[in-house]
Amino acid sequence: MLIRGFRNMATIQPEGKNVREAIKWISENLKENEAQKPTRFIEEAGARFNLSPKEEEFLRSFYQ
Repeated sequence: MLIRGFRNMATIQPEGKNVREAIKWISENLKENEAQKPTRFIEEAGARFNLSPKEEEFLRSFYQ
């Protein structure tokens, strides 16, 4: 059920294992390479973890 003004939580936070693994991997890389921007790792994670465009978009918003 959607309530006016609120989004369905399923569209905001994908629960897939690949997304969780990608977040873990990106976060580890950002700790080691603080000067790098997350976008570099998000693009690589997309290929590495076989993410859909929607999942990659979620990662972009997560790291903003």
